Amino acid sequence: MSDEEVEHVEEEYEEEEEAQEEEVHEEAPEVHEPEEKPRPKLTAPKIPEGEKVDFDDIQKKRQNKDLMELQALIDSHFEARKKEEEELVALKERIEKRRAERAEQQRIRAEKERERQNRLAEEKARREEEDAKRRAEDDLKKKKALSSMGANYSSYLAKADQKRGKKQTAREMKKKILAERRKPLNIDHLSDDKLRDKAKELWDTLYQLETDKFEFGEKLKRQKYDIMTVRARVEMLAKFSKKAGTPAKGKVGGRWK
Repeated sequence: MSDEEVEHVEEEYEEEEEAQEEEVHEEAPEVHEPEEKPRPKLTAPKIPEGEKVDFDDIQKKRQNKDLMELQALIDSHFEARKKEEEELVALKERIEKRRAERAEQQRIRAEKERERQNRLAEEKARREEEDAKRRAEDDLKKKKALSSMGANYSSYLAKADQKRGKKQTAREMKKKILAERRKPLNIDHLSDDKLRDKAKELWDTLYQLETDKFEFGEKLKRQKYDIMTVRARVEMLAKFSKKAGTPAKGKVGGRWK
């Protein structure tokens, strides 16, 4: 017997029960006191002849259907859970990958910063070494220039005294020294490299002259200060000696007395 026939039989059975209940309600008279009446006899639904209804089979099929639906729900739940776990694993992998990339970037950045610091330290040490070397060379040039200037100046004075028999003025001395120092450049035939060397040589000479000028100016200031100090002391001693009534010291016989 098929499932459709079983359902048809059940529907007919339910319809007959409802019809019998309606007939009972219609036949009951409206009285104040209920009277006992014989109960109607309920008849079982008609079953087609030649076939039997297996209610156990119907119940079993319903249970199988419910079990299949439950199994489908369980399978869908586990599939969703599996998908969520896969997404979680993928998310963890992305996080680890991102963390590794960030660590690599930080390592590269730190290495570049270390190289930059080392390069700056090397450049600083090189500049300090060059500055020290240049200062030493400048000091040596100054010493040589001063020594040569003193020798040239003394020889120049001796020659001038012998030639003229008198001292030259400061202006004449300056003109003479400038005339000796000023030499023709004669650079028309020089190449580019030699011109650069010549320009560097002139620059060094100018730098040396400016240095000498500054040192001589400072020396002149010091000498003026010493002269003013000595003069002030002499004046103070002269005033003190006049007040005390003692004669001031004078130069007698080429010596101070």
